[in-house]
Amino acid sequence: MRIGVVGCGYWGSKHVRVLHGVQDVERVVAIDAAQERLLELKRSFPNMVLHRSLEAALPDVDAVIIATPPRTHVPLAMTAMFAGKGVLVEKPLATSGADAQRLVDASRSCDVTLMVGHTFEHNSAVWKLRDLVQGGELGQIHYLDSARLNLGLYQSDVNVIWDLAPHDVSIFNYILGSTPASVRAWGSRHAHRSLEDVAYLRLGYPDLGVTANIHVSWLDPCKVRRVTAVGSRRMVVYNDLSAEEPVRVFDKGVTPAEESGDAGKIPLSYRYGDISSPYLVAQEPLDVQDRHFVTCVREGTEPLTGGENGAAVVRVLEAAQISLAEDRPVVPTAGAVAGGAVRRLASAL
Repeated sequence: MRIGVVGCGYWGSKHVRVLHGVQDVERVVAIDAAQERLLELKRSFPNMVLHRSLEAALPDVDAVIIATPPRTHVPLAMTAMFAGKGVLVEKPLATSGADAQRLVDASRSCDVTLMVGHTFEHNSAVWKLRDLVQGGELGQIHYLDSARLNLGLYQSDVNVIWDLAPHDVSIFNYILGSTPASVRAWGSRHAHRSLEDVAYLRLGYPDLGVTANIHVSWLDPCKVRRVTAVGSRRMVVYNDLSAEEPVRVFDKGVTPAEESGDAGKIPLSYRYGDISSPYLVAQEPLDVQDRHFVTCVREGTEPLTGGENGAAVVRVLEAAQISLAEDRPVVPTAGAVAGGAVRRLASAL
């Protein structure tokens, strides 16, 4: 197969590297309007084909990976799909629920693969997290919490919610096997005049009785990549920055005491036990993801992170954007009203 990578910046260049190690990929085609980026990649991969535009590259590729700014995802993906090419779009799939649904519909009408780059759903640590949550080892899930913080990188076309929160929304949907019915968001602008650089999201999964909290920031002195799941039996922390023990299971919690007539007595007891770190298969998630994409295009199978998966996450982000503007909880929807509201917000920035 011949795979094109559209957008060869920081993340696109990683796709180029990974694809060169995939046995079923005969040729990697780099596509970028910036000549200097192409020449830099050419020095590392001398046999690579270069193109300055997607249209020029289409005859040379069987499928494309789109790693460009979010607001360019829809037109580029549409161009590729209508040319009969399978497409992997980096997160977020689109910048509105309506546009995300357009991509899903187009992939079906063109009968081509549409996959979204939710890399953490191809991560062995997140697989383990899902097993622990859905296997009942943690007991009844009380809540989920995540923090994705760093100093930068500021984006030019989307705020911190659209940049960082797709990871955590994707992780939560995956490990719970559900999508939120309500979204509440708070955010603020500090170093940027028009884009929020710090935000908090609260997702409600009423079918499971679970609330999930997300904290994202471009303006924090510490780099944090952490997901916590708290259950009635055990608790687990996934620290993506820990190379040796990314997942740690804590056999600790709080046990409610029996009813007491003493109103001043704390009606609970604390339980402390062992801390364990399960074995995880050492695989680069991006490599797993890109190999899966190649297989899906070649065999015509549905990706694990297909278009509907990407659209579900976009609807949550869209609801968060509306909540941010209107200071209220919002139900995620793919309707035109919500999409139009986000477009109006974007045009006002």
